Amino acid sequence: MSEDVGPTEWGTSVGVGPWEGPWPDDERYDPELLEHGDRRNVVDEYRYWRREAIIADLDRRRHDFHVAIENFQHDHNIGTVVRTANAFLARAVHIVGRRRWNRRGAMVTDRYQHVHHHPDVASLVEWARAEDLAVVAVDNTPGAVPLERAELPRRCVLLFGQEGPGLHEESRHEAELVVSIAQFGSTRSINAGVAAGVVMHTWIQQHANLDEAW
Repeated sequence: MSEDVGPTEWGTSVGVGPWEGPWPDDERYDPELLEHGDRRNVVDEYRYWRREAIIADLDRRRHDFHVAIENFQHDHNIGTVVRTANAFLARAVHIVGRRRWNRRGAMVTDRYQHVHHHPDVASLVEWARAEDLAVVAVDNTPGAVPLERAELPRRCVLLFGQEGPGLHEESRHEAELVVSIAQFGSTRSINAGVAAGVVMHTWIQQHANLDEAW
């Protein structure tokens, strides 16, 4: 059977069972999914579609922002960032530092999201400049522009640090823009996965065509 067939993170009650009636004559559909049902974590529009067909359709619609996250120590938030990047249809996710990362939080969305690796910040910045992408660092440090007042570039890489230490100094230095998220409580910082979601959604508010949302 297809590797995508099986229970989702919510159990076998999610999704749809075997296709009822004549099978569609469309190469986007997976015969095994049509036969056995589709329990994957995908929107209804993509039910029974082959994974390659879903990726191709997403590639046609992806937004102009990328997401990068430093991974110089173990960080369980990376999977959450990947899942959120998939939800907001980021062009790609870039892992900076260690190649291995905890995929559990991604909830298999990394199967549909392009994920690239860069050994260090310098290589990420070099790639971004070659692609004419502005690097936007996200860090709650003095001198950062409040996200709530910032205009994010349409073509950009949103760069996030690790839980705890935050971004390396090199990342802040190389960025064209450093933004921070307004906070009002006693904690010094918010969860890295949450921060990534806030900033990505700000990009969506500023640049996305909401008529194209599911």
